[in-house]
Amino acid sequence: MASGDEFDAIVVGAGPGGIAAALTMARAGLSVVIFERAERPGQKNVMGGVMYGRMLADVASETWRDAPIERVVVDERVWLTTPDAAVTLGHKHVPHEDPSEPPNAFTVLRVPFDAWFASQAEAAGALIVPGTLVEDVIMEQGRVAGVRTGRADGDLRAPLVVIADGANSFLVQRAGLSRPLEPQEMALVVKEIIALSPEAIEDRFNLEPGRGATIEVYGAVTRGMAGYGFVYTNTASLSVGIGALISHLMRTRITPWDLLEGFKTHPLIAPLLRGGEVREYLAHAIPEGGIRAMPRLYGDGVLVVGDAAMMVNNLHREGSNLAMAAGRMAGETAILAKRAGDWSARTLSTYRDLLEASFVLQDLRKYERLPEIAERRPELLSVYPAILSEAVHEMLRVDGVSKREKQRKILRRVLAQRPWWQLVKDAIEGWRAMR
Repeated sequence: MASGDEFDAIVVGAGPGGIAAALTMARAGLSVVIFERAERPGQKNVMGGVMYGRMLADVASETWRDAPIERVVVDERVWLTTPDAAVTLGHKHVPHEDPSEPPNAFTVLRVPFDAWFASQAEAAGALIVPGTLVEDVIMEQGRVAGVRTGRADGDLRAPLVVIADGANSFLVQRAGLSRPLEPQEMALVVKEIIALSPEAIEDRFNLEPGRGATIEVYGAVTRGMAGYGFVYTNTASLSVGIGALISHLMRTRITPWDLLEGFKTHPLIAPLLRGGEVREYLAHAIPEGGIRAMPRLYGDGVLVVGDAAMMVNNLHREGSNLAMAAGRMAGETAILAKRAGDWSARTLSTYRDLLEASFVLQDLRKYERLPEIAERRPELLSVYPAILSEAVHEMLRVDGVSKREKQRKILRRVLAQRPWWQLVKDAIEGWRAMR
């Protein structure tokens, strides 16, 4: 691509955040080019597999109905596991029947979904250039002025570059907006797509056709590390994965493959997967540092969205929705900058203002202490599920012992494992992290 070519904006990365930004700008008449390193959008993108309808509809408008979703999520479960048991929490609902409203949550497979989402940006006028690695940003007089690609004559200049190239972005660092991330600020997630018939999925998860379930699994399955596993239902497959902080993987020397195999053989997980055939194996880095590790989100000629901006709320299984919302706001900021003819940090700071007024930064700020606790106190994810499981099992067992005596027995066991002062300390620390 010749260096003389010019667009209003260059977007790096064709994931949910990058496409949302490009689609928003293109629909407003801005000229946009999207560089994607994979041969087609979605080919290298990895996530657990749950997306949210409101954020999609806010970007795609009425075309959200055409999105290639797998199943509408109606049953959401959390399992707190020991090696052979689990305490389960969850919520199941009847989905609304209003065709004008998108479902709250649904599962997707990234290759078809990202291809469809990218096609919406193309239809609006954005140019997608796949199979192209952006190697660096072009800096001129202290501002980002374009990108350098691996193509011959691949320098391209534009007044705005939207960086949406994923976790631990090299481009964010090259733009002077962030430092390299530390191992405790990143997680590594491994995932398999396991083919299973729709009938088997619906029978095992007690679902009607087209309806889906999600299970997040904490406790013993992560073998003393901060992280969790998941099982999500697709139309004719399951998305099965698990992840942990990279710092904990380094400390324990447990390989991600071993962690996944152990998860799949847990006695409560294995029956859900029985008879399935592994079709894909994927791995992906997830930013875990939260708002305290977030880069500067804007500068002269540059905005940062999605994983590249540390926009992940793992406690609530949210990442793609934050990326889509942030991408839309980045696009709206670019529209204002175009009208003003000013692409400086002063104008682009509107992006940060929009994020501050939205759930994106409000939620990330609410949980800003969680990453530090996850790194420092991973044993809490093993100790408390075990204590809770033992207590529930004791109360449910009918063995001729009175319930009052059982309560005393449970208390003695709890205090033997966790002194009262430690229980109070843990409760205060947990409350501060969640309030």
